[in-house]
Amino acid sequence: MAVTQTEKNEIIKKYARHEGDTGSAEVQIAVLTADINEINEHMRTHRKDYHSQRGLMKKIGHRRNLLAYLRNKDVARYRELIQSLGLRR
Repeated sequence: MAVTQTEKNEIIKKYARHEGDTGSAEVQIAVLTADINEINEHMRTHRKDYHSQRGLMKKIGHRRNLLAYLRNKDVARYRELIQSLGLRR
């Protein structure tokens, strides 16, 4: 159900701003998006799993806060990130 370490490392490599970057807003948002997508797939088959549903809501809230932070800090990076992740259709 969770994103594997190799998938996570690929995401980090793709969205890192410099070598060894694991904590920038872009990386955190990308990893959270991958987690959210995995939990969404789980929730499609297990509709009454309320513990996973709560975890999903917490991750969505965390991603929303990070996106708001990035939007306030640098709009160009924000727009590039949401376009590459496919958010905000």
